[in-house]
Amino acid sequence: MKSHTRNLTITTPREREIRDITPELEGILKESGIREGLMLVNPMHITASVFVNDAEDGLHQDLMETLERLAPSGRDYHHHRTGETNGDAHLKRQLLGQQVVLAVTEGRLHFGPWERVHYAEFDGRRPKRILVKIIGE
Repeated sequence: MKSHTRNLTITTPREREIRDITPELEGILKESGIREGLMLVNPMHITASVFVNDAEDGLHQDLMETLERLAPSGRDYHHHRTGETNGDAHLKRQLLGQQVVLAVTEGRLHFGPWERVHYAEFDGRRPKRILVKIIGE
């Protein structure tokens, strides 16, 4: 079994943003040479998420609006008593999820129809690292 690890760095121009990172992941998979296995994609920051869904702008807007209703910015969260101001970003990440594991089949990411991998940022405007680890043959 082989293992391939790579870090992907993303800096979003906006504080909150959803970005399709599928092309970058496909490139990392190709460079790995792994044909059958699993890919772990894990944002190494507690205010960001990775998820699989449709790459459709309206859906992304719906997700962000729903997360804002569930964990609104501007509230006085207990977390803010530590001097931080991003309590809502931590909660949004928990609601959307942390990481994904993707199947690799015949050297390609094995998706269902319309599936893409997305990076969601809730406290951006600075570099964030995403761990990509692929294991397989």
